[in-house]
Amino acid sequence: MRAWRGVAGPALLALAACSGGIVPRGASDAPPPRAEQGQPPTSSEPGYRPVPAKPIAPVATATPAADAANAVSAGVIAGPPIGSLDIGEAQARRALGAFRISCASLVRRADPSGLTRGADWQPACAAAPGWRDDDAAGFFRRYFETAQIGTGAAFATGYFEPEILGSRTRRAGYEVPVYRRPPDLIEAVLGQFSDTLKGRKIRGRVEGTSLVPYADRAAIEEGALAGRGLEIAWAADPVEFFFLQIQGSGRLKLPDGGVMRIGYDSQNGRDYTGIGKLLLDRGELAKGQASMQGIMTWLRANPEKGRAVMRENKSWVFFRELTGPGPLGAMGLPVTGRASVAADPAFVPLGAPVFLSLDRAETAGIWVAQDTGGAIKGANRFDTFWGAGAEARAIAGGMSGRGTAFLLLPTGTVARLADAQARR
Repeated sequence: MRAWRGVAGPALLALAACSGGIVPRGASDAPPPRAEQGQPPTSSEPGYRPVPAKPIAPVATATPAADAANAVSAGVIAGPPIGSLDIGEAQARRALGAFRISCASLVRRADPSGLTRGADWQPACAAAPGWRDDDAAGFFRRYFETAQIGTGAAFATGYFEPEILGSRTRRAGYEVPVYRRPPDLIEAVLGQFSDTLKGRKIRGRVEGTSLVPYADRAAIEEGALAGRGLEIAWAADPVEFFFLQIQGSGRLKLPDGGVMRIGYDSQNGRDYTGIGKLLLDRGELAKGQASMQGIMTWLRANPEKGRAVMRENKSWVFFRELTGPGPLGAMGLPVTGRASVAADPAFVPLGAPVFLSLDRAETAGIWVAQDTGGAIKGANRFDTFWGAGAEARAIAGGMSGRGTAFLLLPTGTVARLADAQARR
């Protein structure tokens, strides 16, 4: 779903590192709000105070190998009895809905974490459609057991589906192009050429007989793609659009009050650079200011320096209009606000439930791993999805939670893995 998941909260810190259908199209000649003052419209953000909490302790275990390639090599042990966990009913209900969406994929996809087989999920997936929503917690207690990967020490950030002001046509106050994927953007899967490059890909364009790098952010902003009919919309504010590109999908609020949803449709192949870290390293921001809101404030207060800093992130994301359910995660399925998380599929089966107990009370309970992200790597690293709107933006923008994570795996999985390990 996202080009660089792990930035709303960590993008924030990372900047270091998508729901209904479309409102019918309509055109309006009215200028955008605040255009008469020569100021770009901005999204409002409510004040939000994080809710602290005390995480439950992980199960004591040996420190896993630092170079663990997947969950099995990181170490898998039984977590606490699932009946002992405080599974909030409202959060469980959202998670059950998300799990139902994942099931068709869960039972047929390969699991690179090494934890599960498709058939393991069959009992839970067969029961999920008919299970009563008012006993969602009971569903998870019936079909799952907890498992701790490695030390169980978890770190979670947040992301959201941004809504910014935009227009289907270029007009006063809407000057930032939203490009679709250019037809000359080529993606090469390097593993097809050499086994040593398996899992790697590059993007570029053909020039003569060579594949060369595609235009970077600065070149695109200066017009490298202009005049080719690639614009699907126009945004009002370059700073807001920069952050929407980081999220990888979002909503454009149109001048007539309608909404156009756009989603990730490739990227120019250039490396992502987190500008939050740049600003911290250069002393432009203090550590406590490196949230999305803090970075945006700095960019607006320093427009020329801000443009230059944003261009140091050479990555550019291309979009397509979304007209069906969404936003979509890495499974190609809709993700659910306050229920879906991005995770590393080498350590969490995509579609699996996860129980989070962090120092942020908002995250407590069961989530479902339905997405991935460039900054979301390793065991017990998660990016929580908060949906759309001002509150989602405020929570995700400051999310940085630490505590404990337990995977919820089909009952009997931990014993099967232990038995397999003992036989080696």
